[in-house]
Amino acid sequence: MTKIDEILELLRNMEASTPGIEASAVVSTEGLPIASAMPQEVDDAVVAAMASAILSVSERVSTELVRGKLQQVLVQGDLGYVIIKGAGENALITVLARNDANLGLILMVLKKISEEIKRLLEE
Repeated sequence: MTKIDEILELLRNMEASTPGIEASAVVSTEGLPIASAMPQEVDDAVVAAMASAILSVSERVSTELVRGKLQQVLVQGDLGYVIIKGAGENALITVLARNDANLGLILMVLKKISEEIKRLLEE
């Protein structure tokens, strides 16, 4: 099993076992897709580019406003959430969640999954 396959399995297991998570992807900090469990109608390249840009700007905001090291970014829309969290130096995980999702549970799961992805990518 390749690293990409292992990451895809982690994403699919996370989605299956965490209520409220609808889709997820791992992308590089340069804005390139690594592994995606997004719906077919979603362009992985666009998700990767947007997630990378949002994270980059958010890191700058956190630094400039003296909020410390950025932990994650949460975007809330009328139909749900987009959560972006670093997964090592060169990757990040992006999750789409429903409006009624338990954010505490999702953030706890993301902390664990991001560490596993970091480990896999650094092997």
